[in-house]
Amino acid sequence: MLEEAWVAAGLAGVLGLLVGSFLNVVIHRLPQMMERQWAAEVAQYAQDARAAEGVGATAGAAPPPAPEAPAERFNLSTPRSRCPSCGHLIRWHENIPVLSYLFLKGRCKGCGTRISPRYPAVELLTGALFLFCGHRWGLTATAAAWCGFSAALVALAFIDWDTTLLPDDITLPLLWAGLLAAVLRWTEVPVQSAVIGAAAGYLALWSVYWAFKLATGKEGMGYGDFKLFAALGAWFGWEALVPVILMASVIGALVGIGMKFASSLREGLYVPFGPFLAGAGLTAMIAGPARVMQTLLGSLGL
Repeated sequence: MLEEAWVAAGLAGVLGLLVGSFLNVVIHRLPQMMERQWAAEVAQYAQDARAAEGVGATAGAAPPPAPEAPAERFNLSTPRSRCPSCGHLIRWHENIPVLSYLFLKGRCKGCGTRISPRYPAVELLTGALFLFCGHRWGLTATAAAWCGFSAALVALAFIDWDTTLLPDDITLPLLWAGLLAAVLRWTEVPVQSAVIGAAAGYLALWSVYWAFKLATGKEGMGYGDFKLFAALGAWFGWEALVPVILMASVIGALVGIGMKFASSLREGLYVPFGPFLAGAGLTAMIAGPARVMQTLLGSLGL
């Protein structure tokens, strides 16, 4: 029985390394895809506005600008990965999780530019989370569900840290997947608790957002945080919302204070909240919300 558990864990861990390699692409490209989509929508809106106003329709008016050449396709699979410094195409044997980074000694094969160690770190983190899921739940639908949960939170944490964006393309499927997992009994959360958790998670941060904005005139967080907290409520139930938000807030405050003393806060003196919500969610998956709450209260002397 023990051997079977470790075989399941090993297979899940290897899969996690591969998924982590893909997550590096998602973390890098998805925000750029969103920005390109926004730019295209703005350009289309401007073109429609000009057409509605009859720009260029009257005699003697300047002709409308020539249409721009179609941009190169850009998505999660196209174009092929390449070095941003020299354009060297990454071959398959240069893209093996962790091993290729070690073999290349952390440098591009084409120009020798240093490769960020975050790439193998994301792969190792995802592999470790998948290994945990495989060991705890075996090769089951429950393990697959929590592996998907882990992958989504890893991607969201790094994207938000880099760009302060929490893409709907990840948060909303994560929310619906949590509700579906409860319906299919892939988690131990009752359906009623998952639904209430999703609604309460969204409304809780939505209320904090508006209270802060009315009091200060500033926005303290983004709508993506509401959706992510709603997703965590769906996966863990409404009972887990308090320990999750407490853990995320305490760690976020400590990191923010540390960054302030180190003068490493970005412009605007803020720290994105999404990575700490994601970290609290992963901790709750591993230790359980009850233990998270108990640890927090113990650390506060309560």
